Amino acid sequence: MGKRIVVNAGVTETRLAVQDGNLLTELYIERADRRSIVGNIYKGVVTNVLPGMQAAFVDIGLSKDAFLYAGDYTANLGAEDQAPPAEEEPADVDEGEGDADGDAEAEPRRQAIAPIEEMLRKGQEVLVQVSKESLGTKGARVTSFVSIPGRYIVYMPQSRHVGVSRRIHDDTERDRLRAIVKGLPAQSGGFIVRTVAEGKGEEELAADIQFLSRLWAQVQARYESAKAPSLLHAEMDVTFRVVRDLFSPEIEEFLVDSPPAYEKCLEFATQLVPQLAARVKQWDKDQPIFEATGIEREIEKALRRRVWLKSGGYIVIDHTEALVAIDVNTGKYVGKRDFEETVLKINLEAATEVVRQIRLRDLGGIIIIDFIDMERAEHRDQVFKALTRALADDKARTNVLEISELGLVEMTRKRVRQSLQSLFCAPCPTCKGSGVVKSDVTLSAEIFRKIQAQSKEGGGRDVVVRVHPEMAHHLESGQREGLEKLQALIGRNVVIQAMASYHREQYDLTVK
Repeated sequence: MGKRIVVNAGVTETRLAVQDGNLLTELYIERADRRSIVGNIYKGVVTNVLPGMQAAFVDIGLSKDAFLYAGDYTANLGAEDQAPPAEEEPADVDEGEGDADGDAEAEPRRQAIAPIEEMLRKGQEVLVQVSKESLGTKGARVTSFVSIPGRYIVYMPQSRHVGVSRRIHDDTERDRLRAIVKGLPAQSGGFIVRTVAEGKGEEELAADIQFLSRLWAQVQARYESAKAPSLLHAEMDVTFRVVRDLFSPEIEEFLVDSPPAYEKCLEFATQLVPQLAARVKQWDKDQPIFEATGIEREIEKALRRRVWLKSGGYIVIDHTEALVAIDVNTGKYVGKRDFEETVLKINLEAATEVVRQIRLRDLGGIIIIDFIDMERAEHRDQVFKALTRALADDKARTNVLEISELGLVEMTRKRVRQSLQSLFCAPCPTCKGSGVVKSDVTLSAEIFRKIQAQSKEGGGRDVVVRVHPEMAHHLESGQREGLEKLQALIGRNVVIQAMASYHREQYDLTVK
């Protein structure tokens, strides 16, 4: 089986998965009460200018003000003259915005044309587009360099850059597509030709450019009449975006489990890719679509810290405040004779699985991969090449440094949305997100100290200790001797009460 798209339209959320064979490679989730705002265009109001950070906060009508860097601001809605020369280096993974699905060659890095305090003032109205979701305590990141994706073209009104998706590898085809766009009647702005435009002609590209130009004219007209803060243009829902961005000839099947969602997907496909519309099919079996296709099981695995490899090795994925650390281990695999060959085999398998997990979990920012140490330089080179080959299919922009002698790979990946873990999980109320709780021995010693301190206060013959049932069992059995010594020391009876409603570390003391 080749690639397929599977849509599960639920009551409160729509889940959309991309499978390559039986492997889940991408997962998109949109909840009824919280749609993605990436790509939305707003008329905002500057609430604060920060010269020391060369940035500003902008009220766009959300609960948190958005963040605008000086290099992401242009004062003119159609300022072509402010676009940087195309020969400059591509934008950094976390700094520039590309097309909606990240598959285009990057626009050049932008430099602020003036200090932020000279361009913006408090109370000023600005047109901005969301380039990154609100993550954690941070508000959304915005830019005034707008990019509007179509089926074949991404339109950038403030640029003169004409680019072609980096995932179109044939140089002749890249030159042909670039020549078509440059040969069309003069249009203000810049354009990036998307991957799905490969093999398409002038008619399709011209129609896309005309549609996007009209859309931008509508946004400008709304900007003139709207009161800030207000939404000027919203990206379509996840089903439309997936049809537009991901439904290509390599997708053999597009399965949808809900009749209304099926009709919607079929309508979008008929409009955007009529030649592929017949591949959109409605799921007609009783078993839930994600369970029948094995996707539900893959999602459960993607939320685990440890991922097993077919060889018996495994990788461990840890999230920290500053970065994501991925560790590769030999696990159950012991190889045959040559230890170096054993390590190479596990690292090669891990390189592919690591990239799959990065894409599936939508990990972003700084990522450190700790491969098993390899003595031979040629082995390190093989693993690095395997990693970069796997990353070639990733639509998010990445930057990877060569593997070090310690077996470490440092990379960055553009972070646009919340990671799968952030989307699906909440911090544990017991461990507060640390991932560990106090041991029985530590907690019992802590309770004994509190009993000693509290027994000095007031009268009463008994000290009542209310704890979690597991802790109660530990105190009455594993700590029986210590409990007897404590009672003799304080001259009071200690009564242990198991409280089923208490969490693992919770306890309280009462002197009666």
